Amino acid sequence: MKAKRVSEKIVRRKNMIVVRIILLAGILSAVVLVSFFSYKAIHRYLFASSSVSAMYDNWELHSRQGYEKVYEISENIIQKKNFHNSARTFRGYSAFMLAEYETDNAKSQTYLDEAVYNLRIALQNCSKDALPQIEYMLGRTYFYKNKLSSYHYYSDLAVKYLNLALDHGYKSDDIPLLLGLSYASLGQTDESIAAFTEALLVRETDTLLFDIAKQYYNNGQGSASKQYLYRVISTTRNESLLEESRILLGQIYTDEGALYDAEKEFTAILEKNENSADAHYGLGVLYEKRGDAVRARAEWRKCLKIKFDHPGALQKMSEAK
Repeated sequence: MKAKRVSEKIVRRKNMIVVRIILLAGILSAVVLVSFFSYKAIHRYLFASSSVSAMYDNWELHSRQGYEKVYEISENIIQKKNFHNSARTFRGYSAFMLAEYETDNAKSQTYLDEAVYNLRIALQNCSKDALPQIEYMLGRTYFYKNKLSSYHYYSDLAVKYLNLALDHGYKSDDIPLLLGLSYASLGQTDESIAAFTEALLVRETDTLLFDIAKQYYNNGQGSASKQYLYRVISTTRNESLLEESRILLGQIYTDEGALYDAEKEFTAILEKNENSADAHYGLGVLYEKRGDAVRARAEWRKCLKIKFDHPGALQKMSEAK
């Protein structure tokens, strides 16, 4: 009997231990679940709130939805504190990013105007460390405003702020290219060539090579332009860029009096695209130089049939009357 009672006590103790283990496991599970859902709730609140931390967190998503949230949060902060520098800065940054996503030019311009307005305010009282990046983003914004505009009104401002960013130590691989294109819009050919050449050191592309070729041609340096055009023609898979390169090369050959070489370029274009107005115009100029006015006018008429407002062909036909 005594042994039986001892055995029962042992069993009861084991059962109690098992019960306690189960209870402890349940409590721990409950704590883990509460902690998890509390974290999710807090995180969700922060992302949805109008706090500065929520603004930064949403920016780090690097998505359209994140930028839209930053745009919204920054506005809420600005309404409470008009000159809140971080809010003004990120309002400008997010407006710029949303402009890039936008397919409607009018809406893009609205976002870009918003970006300029806020970034210029942010510049007034930003920290020394933040200054170069804000200048860079302002330069980029002016560059894209210029790109979307019917006229080139903003290239000088793009150049100003991109150079300020460089002067203050900011580095970004796209600055030389943006400067090269902006200088080209301003007709500052030497500066454009210098910037494009620097951009080549970062990344060589067929489009960049063509842009450099155009600037050399505009600067009256046909020989230098040809070297870049040869590289484009031998490497590009972009048919539109190939055609533009052959057109420019044909023009250079024509200017140099190498009419046979020029004819080869224009003919090569028309073999692939018989509706190239510029190729027909180029052939017309070539025939004019050879003294064949009849064939020249025929090519210019073909040009105008394809593109009725081609300025070169219109001028040539008016002179031929």
